[in-house]
Amino acid sequence: MNKNRMKKPALLLLAALLLFLGACSNANNDDHSDMNHSGSSEVPKGLKESENPKYKVGSKAMIESDHMPGMKGAEATIVGSFDTTVYTVSYTPTNGGERVENHKWVIHEEIKDAGEEPFKPGEEVTLNTEHMEGMDGAKAEIDSADETTVYMVDFKTTDGEKVTNHKWVTEGELSPTK
Repeated sequence: MNKNRMKKPALLLLAALLLFLGACSNANNDDHSDMNHSGSSEVPKGLKESENPKYKVGSKAMIESDHMPGMKGAEATIVGSFDTTVYTVSYTPTNGGERVENHKWVIHEEIKDAGEEPFKPGEEVTLNTEHMEGMDGAKAEIDSADETTVYMVDFKTTDGEKVTNHKWVTEGELSPTK
């Protein structure tokens, strides 16, 4: 039998196996794998710009969080700064995906029928944002709440992917550039 004919099926089988294993390993490791990393510059109605942010619009800061691969250690340009209550939430996507635990971040203005008062951990809310597929309209539980300044940022991941208008990074997730 010709050696080349035997190599092709073996290579195809190996490639299929690697694709299968890769899909399995990524199934629920990163709740931000379906996240819309870049977005529009539009902000939710009622969101107030920060009057005295630590990082001014147009300035640079280092990202200390890892909402997505390649984010931590990237230099960000501040596009917007806003004072609000920021939440981590757990929810089951409306598109039938697996439950997402402790998603960072949803802001007060991205919750349906949010009044003036912040929500408290344990309360159930309806999300009104599409950071990730299946998020808009999903019922969510508030895991944590914190009043702070949030930033919309542009950056290039450490892998070189350009991300624009990323929502949201908290003030505590940024540090001054060196």
